[in-house]
Amino acid sequence: MRLGQWISVIALLISLYIMWRIRQVLLLVFGAAVFATVLNRVVRRLQMSGVKRGIAIAITLLILFVTLAGFFLVIVPKIGDQVQQFTALLPEGIEQLRAGYEWLQERIPGQILEDNRSISALLQNLQNWTSRLLGNFWLLVSNSVSAVISLLLFLAITIMLLLDPLQYRRVFVLAFPAFYRRRVDEILDKCEQSLVGWSRGTLLAMLTIAVVSYIGLLILGVPLPLVNALIAGLLEFIPNIGPTLSIAPPTLLALLDTPWKAGAVIILYLLIQQFESLVLVPLLMKHEASLLPLFTVLAVVVSSIFFGFLGLFLAVPLLVVVQIWLKEVLVEDILNQWKGDEEKIKPNDQIPIEPAKSDS
Repeated sequence: MRLGQWISVIALLISLYIMWRIRQVLLLVFGAAVFATVLNRVVRRLQMSGVKRGIAIAITLLILFVTLAGFFLVIVPKIGDQVQQFTALLPEGIEQLRAGYEWLQERIPGQILEDNRSISALLQNLQNWTSRLLGNFWLLVSNSVSAVISLLLFLAITIMLLLDPLQYRRVFVLAFPAFYRRRVDEILDKCEQSLVGWSRGTLLAMLTIAVVSYIGLLILGVPLPLVNALIAGLLEFIPNIGPTLSIAPPTLLALLDTPWKAGAVIILYLLIQQFESLVLVPLLMKHEASLLPLFTVLAVVVSSIFFGFLGLFLAVPLLVVVQIWLKEVLVEDILNQWKGDEEKIKPNDQIPIEPAKSDS
């Protein structure tokens, strides 16, 4: 390799190292770009109604901040009260789990449960662990300076991208060779369309799951239906894994009444998950973002490993973008154009054959 090639390789490795070191910031910028893309679609709808862009942006941001303020002023206090009740009731639910386990140990013959000390130790430590976690949760959130800074940075980047998205898009397109820039612009349009469709379908799914869960928990008489329904709706944002995690809190609370009610809660949530996976999500995502379930689960797991808590929430939009770029660049522009010599000849093309020359 020549000196220039070595310099290029070293520069590439240094760039990859720097990107890895600042991966959390880059992921935050990506999340802000996704959010700005969704808000920009709302701004465009207002512009189509005859509103100037500056006024449309102001209206969109005003609606956003009013919604957030209403959530924190109306919903959060109720959630706070129910979280305190949840913290007070949870130890009793864990105690009933321990009592039920001891009851099984007394009545099941043989060594089936006798040597299973790990379950006993887990139940013994679960109460103290959850009490400490829930008791320090609000203190942890309120005193987390990094979380506040990240949120402010996220909102600032979102607003800056929303004010002049075309300018930032041009800067991104200029990073590619001149002959490929028009193609990059087309790919970005497809990314925008898929992200907007995915966000619309996800919000509808979250709202539907929250409402259905709330109605079901009310009918069963489970304590704290609002907070459990909101947990189910928010965890719907994390596909496959989130809905499974949302079963635990209402099941523990149902044990405070009767064991059969805990079983009814599990059946309710399993039915909701079947409705979500077989009817709701396919119906909402049919024309929005076609994601295979296996790839979605792997994306959530891998993204959480590499990027932590933030990667857990941004795994699906990241998968949407990566899938489009792989399909358009790797498949359409490289693999589909990579043909052998025999494939370059069309079936209707005729190869002229010269008559054989005689030896005379």
